[in-house]
Formats: sequence, C-alpha cells, structure tokens
Amino acid sequence: MDGDGVGLGDLLAAAESAPPMESVEVVARNLEKRFGAVEVSFLLVDLVGEQVVRLTSTGRDGCDQERVDLRGSAYEEVLRTQRPWRERSDDGVRVVLPVTNRGDCVGVLELTVPTLDEETLAQLGEAAHALAYIMVTDRRFTDLYHVGRRTTPMSLAAEIQHQLLPSAACCEAARFTVAGALVPADEIGGDTYDYALDRETLHLSVTDAVGHHVDSALTATLLVGALRGARRAGCDLAEQAQRANQALLDHGRGALATGLLLRVDLDGEGIELVNAGHPAPLRLRGGAVEQVRLGVDMLFGVSAEHAYRVQRLDLCPGDRLVLLTDGMIERNAAGADLPALLRATADLHPREVVRALTGAVRNASRDRLQDDATVLCLDWHGTGCTDRQADTGADPDTASCTRQRNAKH
Repeated sequence: MDGDGVGLGDLLAAAESAPPMESVEVVARNLEKRFGAVEVSFLLVDLVGEQVVRLTSTGRDGCDQERVDLRGSAYEEVLRTQRPWRERSDDGVRVVLPVTNRGDCVGVLELTVPTLDEETLAQLGEAAHALAYIMVTDRRFTDLYHVGRRTTPMSLAAEIQHQLLPSAACCEAARFTVAGALVPADEIGGDTYDYALDRETLHLSVTDAVGHHVDSALTATLLVGALRGARRAGCDLAEQAQRANQALLDHGRGALATGLLLRVDLDGEGIELVNAGHPAPLRLRGGAVEQVRLGVDMLFGVSAEHAYRVQRLDLCPGDRLVLLTDGMIERNAAGADLPALLRATADLHPREVVRALTGAVRNASRDRLQDDATVLCLDWHGTGCTDRQADTGADPDTASCTRQRNAKH
C-alpha cells in the first residue's frame, strides 16, 4: 500500500481531465493505486432518501444501478453520523465513508483495503470529501447522477417541480444549518422550498401552489422565478412578496399560492418574515415545541388592494425553526404527531429531522399522500459559532451550540 502515491491535487486534476460521467472511475483508480483498494464503489442517495444506488464499482460485474435499502444498513449509519464505518473481511477491511459537501449528503464511498490505520482512514476521508466536490461540479454537465437518484418514475409535473428546488437539500455554516425535504403527492401539489445565502442574510421560503398536476407546477415556477428574481435584484421582503403576487396576477390565469418568506440576519438580529396565507412554523426551544403566532396576509394571486406586512421573530442560539406546507398537517397526514417527533429528534441533525418528519407523514398516510408534504428546518447556532469543520460536517463548538438546545431558554 502506498498512501503517498497520487495526492489530492493530482486526483482533482485527473477528475477534471476525464469526461464528467467518468470522474468517479478516476477516483476509484486513484484509490486502487494509492491504497491497494478493491471493489471501490460509489453509492448515490435517491431522491426520497430511502435507498442508495450503486452507480459504479470496480471488481463487480453488472452492478450498475443496483439499489440497496438504507434502513438498518451501514450506509444509513454513515449518512446519519457522517463518520466512517469499517468491518474486517477475508480480503482486508471494508470501509464506508460519507461523500458530503457542506452538509449535503451526496452519497457514500465504499471500498476494501488490505489494512487500515488511522492515517490511511484520514486519507480515505479526504478522498471521499474531494469526491463530493467532484460530484457537485460534474452533475452540472451530465444526467448520470440525476438519473441515478430516481428510483421511481417521474411525471412531467414532478420533473418541473424538482427543478425548482435548491441543488443541495442541506447547507451547513458556522451560525446555522438548514435542510429541506419534499415528498410529492400522487398528484403533484405544487410545493417548493428554497434557500440562499449572502454575506449578511440567509433567505428562506416555502410555497404551496393551489391545485395539482402540471398546472400547480407551472404556478410554482412563476412563483419561484419571481421570488428569486426579486431577491437577486436586492428587493426587500415586502417587495419580493408583491412581485410574486403580481407574477401570478399577470401570468397565473387565476392561480393562487400560499407562502412564507424569511430573511435571517446572520448578525443575530432575528428574522423578518412575510406570511401569505401559509401555515405557521413550529419552533423548538428549551425542549418545548410551540406554533409561532403570526399575522396572516392574503395569498399570492389575489387582486384586492393590500400590502404584505413584514413581521419580526426573535431567534436564540439553539432554536430550531420548522417551516411546513399544509400537506404535513392535514387530511390523512394528520396522524403524525409532529410536535412530539420534533421533541424526540431534538439532538439530530436537521437533515435527519426532515427525513423523520416526512417519513412520519408518509407512514400516517400509508404512502398515499393527497397533497405534497414539504418541510424546511433551520437550526440557529448563534453568532458565537464562527467556523465549522468541513471534514466531519460540524465544528465541535458548533455541535455543542446545537446540542445544548434543550438546556437553553
């Protein structure tokens, strides 16, 4: 084994020189050369977070697109903990490592090496981290990874809807972590979530177009396009809401939508928000869950003369704020006790929280959702957390800020 062979700089250069659909194979060959690795595999997390799909593997014939259930597997443990998993085998040591970029779980790297010490494990972790950046870059140029994530057929409405979502379902930073999930109904219901970060502000939104099928997906397209355009033009929150409303009035053919728009001040001054007829968020603070009381303004697409109010919400270190669409709380989804589940998952990462919440709604509805179920979870770590540790996904101080949620306020 020669861990001092081709280094990370050469690995990234080799991946960039290869076609985008072959960069995973480049990483596999690199690990074979450096560590004597065999059966090097990359497994991609599917869209609903219930399976991983083996896209490539050395030493295995016919394994392309092999699907593996996450529940109870080593892959699930690695994705949840963001820590390597290892097991001795007849051929050496089987290792599974997280492939994660800024908190967004792309998949896992699996391989077998003859021997494993801490230095080798650290170098394998660096390679997996580099693979995450390679994947994030390459998926702009090929459909290979988009296709790999689809374990069920997608309708036209679902295709439109998923293109409206952020390219990463999770983002970690020193002062916050945000994660989202959308489970589409059998008849697409037009839900979206969005987030964006600038130097001083985290922007969040959850919207729900009235109706189903392609019409609701087209309404959502108008809405998200108007909101992103206004945000990128530097409009304040009230103007963003007005532009979204006007977009539906001008082009929506009578369409309506609800929405929550938020601006989180990264200097700790709290949250500004607009509520356009949307369900109120839930807040976990000090072990207690409460529904945040908000004034409710008109839905987007209403022609009556009105102005959207900008409301304020305080934010304390350790707070967890959860934005929902009505598909999470009404009809056959009502059997899921979301406040109890929020308390039970208080120590979990937001990406695991949204998975637990949407999973509970799916179970309550027996996988027959009558409306889209969407959730966006924000953890506020506070201005005292100034950095994060990229290789593990959380700086120890940041993790401490988050885990003290039940002891504060």
